Amino acid sequence: MQKTNRNLIIFWILAIIFLIGWYLFWQVKNNQEFQTIGSAIDFLPINELQKEKYKTMASFAKYLFEKDGEEKNFMLLFQNDMELRPGGGYIGTFGILKMQDGQVKELQMHDLSNFDGRISDTVPPPYPMKEMLRIDSWKLRDSNYSPDFPENAKKAEEFYRMGQGQENLVGIIAINSNVLISFLKITGPVEIEGYPGTYDSENAILNLEYQVEQGYAKQGIERGERKSVMKLLAQEIEKKVFALNFSQKLKLAEIILEDLNRKDIQLYFKDQDLEEKAKLAGWDGSVDKNWRQDYLMLVDANLGALKSDYYVRRLFSYTVDLSGEIPKADLKISYKHTAKEKDWMTKDYLTYLRVFVPKNSWLVETKNLDEKRFGEELNKKYFASLFGVPLGQAKTVEFFYELPKNIAEDYDLLIQKQSGSRAVAGEVTVINKNQNKKVYQIDLAKDWKLSEN
Repeated sequence: MQKTNRNLIIFWILAIIFLIGWYLFWQVKNNQEFQTIGSAIDFLPINELQKEKYKTMASFAKYLFEKDGEEKNFMLLFQNDMELRPGGGYIGTFGILKMQDGQVKELQMHDLSNFDGRISDTVPPPYPMKEMLRIDSWKLRDSNYSPDFPENAKKAEEFYRMGQGQENLVGIIAINSNVLISFLKITGPVEIEGYPGTYDSENAILNLEYQVEQGYAKQGIERGERKSVMKLLAQEIEKKVFALNFSQKLKLAEIILEDLNRKDIQLYFKDQDLEEKAKLAGWDGSVDKNWRQDYLMLVDANLGALKSDYYVRRLFSYTVDLSGEIPKADLKISYKHTAKEKDWMTKDYLTYLRVFVPKNSWLVETKNLDEKRFGEELNKKYFASLFGVPLGQAKTVEFFYELPKNIAEDYDLLIQKQSGSRAVAGEVTVINKNQNKKVYQIDLAKDWKLSEN
């Protein structure tokens, strides 16, 4: 394996689970004071919830680093959340990581513009991919069309097999581009020899996007080498990460735990015990199919609007009225396209919005939507529409619907966040049976629960 590839995978491994797991695992093995990873974590100056999540992380590390002679192969999905898809972002690249006895044996990197050519045109794409992306067949680059990561992981493996992928996979991990920012917040700005500018937590994603789409040509770099800047950036960040002191590493670990909580990193394991631990920690990116009370999830799919999600801001308000015989809901979602003119990165925004609500809900009316579609998925009902938001403009869409009667009995609400979306400011209003009103201001950076009991 070339050194640049090796450095790239080390960087991404750190971004997923190895920074915490590797560090804790080897600290315990080399420290006589601690008999187990759990006892080492108990010693850390953090709260109990963080300790439990660190222990979950450490159990993943133990699985990966123990010397059992087994080859463990993972599929890594790199998702660009500036082009938002239901499961996180457009998948331009994937990797197959091979590990054995705690060592990286090999990394196979695949550009999906090439790999997808090996997949036969036999799978009809879900609506409205064919219409908006002008494709006749569904393939790996668009496999994350569900808001449920376990479903996306299985679909990704299905397409991998269709493309003659042969490796026996033990897990699939999705990583959104926003994870890069987590590292730069701790390491500070990074410069790359031979490339202009500085990469920091404020500009890195935009600068990288420009470099691989436009800048390389102006610098005389061959198109096939345009993504080499990512490997070089990984090398520079790697140097800084390993030079961090303990408190800085702990801070970085905390930020990466937040990436897991925000679904910027999603984990799927074939091992049922590990998968259950990921689910209990909230890191498996799953839709809660067993939730029986009020539920809401807003899921956008950018289909053909380039990298416009970088410029789009969202707000929502949700009012539920429990005072009548039938509970009623009023949902408003506002989109603001902050870009002013079309360029290589953005144009008028176009989204296929699905609003997931409790099963047996009934849509009564909509506002500012020409198209209305309905369906059931993931033990939920969804209302859907395809619509646009022009450059420099704003649009608010509204859904009025009836909820199942049992919702009013013991009211609880779960709002799940879409992977890849920025934190969305929201207002939740609950009118109870006595017509008393409570208002909650929320910042939907991760899943949010409300209990009125």
